[in-house]
Amino acid sequence: MAAAPRSSLRGALCAQLLLTLSVFSFAAEACNKVIFNVPSKSEADTMIGRVNLKECLRSVDLVQSNDTDFRVLDDGSVYTTTAVKFSKKKRSFTIRLSDTKRQFQKKIIVLLESRKEVLKKRQTKETVLRRAKRRWAPIPCSMQENSLGPFPLFLQQVQSDAAQNYTIFYSISGRGVDQEPLNLFYIERDTGNLFCTKPVDREEYDVFDLIAYASTADGYSADLPLPLPIRVEDENDNKPIFTEAVYNFEVSESSRLGTSVGVVCATDKDEPDTMHTRLKYSILEQTPRSPGLFSVHPNTGVITIISHYLDREVVDKYSLIMKVQDMDGQFFGLTGTSTCIITVKDSNDNAPTFRQNAYEASVEENAFNVEILRVPIEDKDLIKTANWRANFTILKGNENGNFKISTDKETNEGVLCVVKPLNYEENHQVNLEIGVSNEVPLTRDVPRVTAMNRALVTVHVKDVDEGPECSPPAQYVQIKENLAAGSNIKGYKAYDPETKSSSGLRYKILHDPKGWIAIDETSGSITTSKILDREAISPKHGLYNITVMAIDQDGRSCTGTLAVNIEDVNDNAPEILQHYLTICKPKMGYTDISAVDPDEPVHGAPFYFSLSSPSPEINRIWSLTKINDTAARLSYQKNAQFQEYTIPVTVKDRAGQSATKILRVNLCDCTHPSQCRSTSRSAGVVLGKWAILAILLGIALLFSVLLTLVCGVIGTKKGKRFPEDLAQQNLIISNTEAPGDDRVCSANGFTTQTANNCSQGFCGTMGSGSRNGGQETIEMVKGGHQTLESCRGAGHHHTLDSCRGGHTEMDNCRYNYSEWHSFTQPHLCEESIRGHTG
Repeated sequence: MAAAPRSSLRGALCAQLLLTLSVFSFAAEACNKVIFNVPSKSEADTMIGRVNLKECLRSVDLVQSNDTDFRVLDDGSVYTTTAVKFSKKKRSFTIRLSDTKRQFQKKIIVLLESRKEVLKKRQTKETVLRRAKRRWAPIPCSMQENSLGPFPLFLQQVQSDAAQNYTIFYSISGRGVDQEPLNLFYIERDTGNLFCTKPVDREEYDVFDLIAYASTADGYSADLPLPLPIRVEDENDNKPIFTEAVYNFEVSESSRLGTSVGVVCATDKDEPDTMHTRLKYSILEQTPRSPGLFSVHPNTGVITIISHYLDREVVDKYSLIMKVQDMDGQFFGLTGTSTCIITVKDSNDNAPTFRQNAYEASVEENAFNVEILRVPIEDKDLIKTANWRANFTILKGNENGNFKISTDKETNEGVLCVVKPLNYEENHQVNLEIGVSNEVPLTRDVPRVTAMNRALVTVHVKDVDEGPECSPPAQYVQIKENLAAGSNIKGYKAYDPETKSSSGLRYKILHDPKGWIAIDETSGSITTSKILDREAISPKHGLYNITVMAIDQDGRSCTGTLAVNIEDVNDNAPEILQHYLTICKPKMGYTDISAVDPDEPVHGAPFYFSLSSPSPEINRIWSLTKINDTAARLSYQKNAQFQEYTIPVTVKDRAGQSATKILRVNLCDCTHPSQCRSTSRSAGVVLGKWAILAILLGIALLFSVLLTLVCGVIGTKKGKRFPEDLAQQNLIISNTEAPGDDRVCSANGFTTQTANNCSQGFCGTMGSGSRNGGQETIEMVKGGHQTLESCRGAGHHHTLDSCRGGHTEMDNCRYNYSEWHSFTQPHLCEESIRGHTG
C-alpha cells in the first residue's frame, strides 16, 4: 500500500478476476454455514472471504481448518495456502472454533462455489493499464505528545496500489480505534487519510499498534492486513521528583573525609535514555550555613563529608535543601527539591576530667562498707551514653584491698568506699592515686588530654578504742581419734590490738557440735571431754569446727573458729552390705557381694573375703572368688539343691580388722529373683489347728449329704448315664497329715480319688497326704480330658488315672491351703445346690 491518486476505474471490475464474498445463513443459525463465490483459479496467499468468528463464538482462542489448502486468520479472513483451481462442482471444508479454557468447540461449514468472472470492459479511449508491483508495507509514522492541533490532526495517507484497478475502501483496528482509548484515530474510507482526534500523553501511551485493511466494495481484501505502528514522540513535560520528601541520615562526628552520609534519588516519567530524563543533583542550601561540610555527586546523588569541622558538641544536626534537574542540569531543565536531615552521632572525642587534682577524706579504723568520698568529673560527650559514662580505677595505694571506687550511674561521680577495715596502729594515713576513663576508648587524639586523667586522694585513719582481735579468725589443731578423755592440747589465742598481748582475755566455747572439747577460760588451751570419733562427724573427711569467743575486761569480744583435724585410727572393720540374696538356678550361676569401711583409705581396701568355718556341705557347694578390692563373687556347684542356705562370710581390711556376717542365700527355681520372693511369701501361710479341724468337719458333713443325694439318684434311675456336666466337675485330692484311705465305689463301678469333695454320681477315696516343711500340698484334677497338677515340695509326684478310662494328661504344680480352699469352696457350694434342685 502506498500513496497514489485515487483510481477512476471504480466500475471497471471486469478487467481483472473479481473475487467476491457472499455469506449466506441458514434458518437455524447465521454462522453454521457460509458460502464463498470464488473464481475458477486462485493464486497462493489469496483471500477468498471472511467469516465473522465473534458472532459464532465470542470466546474463541483457537481457529483450525480441516483443509490444508486454506488457512484462517484470527480475524476470520480465509486465505489459500497454494494455487487452487475450482471446478464447477461445489467444494467445502470445515472451520473448527475452540475455547480451550471452557473446553467448548463449534464448527462452521464453508461452501465454495465457482462464479463467472466479470471483466472490466475497456473503452476505446481508455488506455491499457499495466499492473505495477504492489507496495504494501509499514510506513513509519509518529506524532508529538500533547500536540496543540488543530484537531482532527492529519497523520498520513494509506493507500494500496490495487486502487489503480479496483475501488478500494480502507479501515483500521487496534488500540485507539476499537480498543481503549476508543475513537482516538480514524481513517477516511475512500481516501485512506489517517487522523488523530485529540492530544496524547506519551507517559500513558507510548505507541499505538494499528492494523490497516484494504478491501473492495464486495468485501474482497486486495492485500493482507498491514501493521501500522504510530509512535508518540516525547516532550519534556514531567519534572523529576525525589523518591522521598524528607531524607533522614546519620553520621558519626569522628567520620573521615569522603565518608558517605547517604544517597538521594529522583525519578522522571519522561522517555528514558533521553535528555528529558538525564538528571543532575546539587545542594541548594545548608543550615547552619557555614562551614560547608557536605557535597553531593551530581550523577549518583551520593552525599559525602568534605570538611574536618564535624563536631556534635558544636552542631548536632544539619538540614540540606537538595535539587535535581533534568536536561543534564541545563538552565532550561525542569527541577525538583527535597529536604535532607543529617544527624551527627556522638563519638568519644572528649575525655573525662577531674575538677581538681587532689582530694582528702577520713574514716574511723575498723569501719568497712562505708562511703568516704565522692569525686565529680566533666565530660562533653552525650550524657547517658558509653562515651559519657566514667570508669574509675585506683591506680596506687590499695595494695591491701581496703578501698573500692565505683561509678554513680545517675551523676557520673566516683564513689570511694572502705570495704576492708583499716588499722590505726598500722597506718595513720593512706595515699591513693585514682584515674578515670570512659566505658569506650577515645576515637581520636584529644589535644593536651591523655586517655586517663589522674587525681590524688589522701585518706586519714581515725583512732578508735578497740576490743580484742581474733587473728587469724580460724586456727587449726590436730587430735588423734580415740584419744583418752581429759587429754590437754594447745588451743585458741586472741590478743588486744592496742597492747599486742593476750593477757587479761577470757575464753569460752560458743558452739561445739558434739560436746567433745572443753576450753580453759584464761589460757585458751583445750581439753578432750569425750573420746573423739572421726566417723561420727559429717562430712567424715572434714574438720570438726568449734566456735570460740574471746572477751576483754571491758566486755568487748571477738569470735574465731578452732578447726580440729581428727586423725584417723583403724577402729572399724569392713562391713558386708548384703543380708539376703536370691539366686535363680540355673539362670544365675553366682551372685556378688561387696563391703565398705568407714575408716580412711589407708585403713580400708583392698578387702579379703573368705568362708568362715563353714560346714562340710557349705564348703562343698559354695566358693568365693575376688572381683576387685571391695567385692567378691559367691558361686555354687551345679548339683546344689533348691533351698535356703546360711553362709558365714568373713571380710578383712588391709590392716587386719575383720568381721564375719551370716548371709542367707536362697537357691531358687525361678527366672527372676522377684518370682522366688513372691512364692516364698505365698508358701508361708499356715493354718492353725482349730481352723483345720473346723474345715475338716465341714467337709465331712458336706460329703455325707452329697453321698446320700448321689445314691438316691442312682437308685431311682438305674442304667442312666452320668449327666454331661459331671465330666467338667473338679476332682481334688487333699494330702493332709491324717493317714488312711477311704474307698467309695460309684454306681457305675468307677473308682475315683477326691479331696473332701464328691460330685453328682461320683464317690472317691481319700488319698494319703504329705507335709514338707510345714507346707500343705494338694493335688487337683479336672474331669474328662483334664490335667492333674501336683505339688512338688519334697520331690514326690502323685499321679491319678482317669476313672472313665479316657486319656488324661497330667502336669505338676503347687497349691497352698488358702489357694485350695478358694478353688474348692465355690464348686462345693454349686454342687450342693444342684443336689437339692435335682
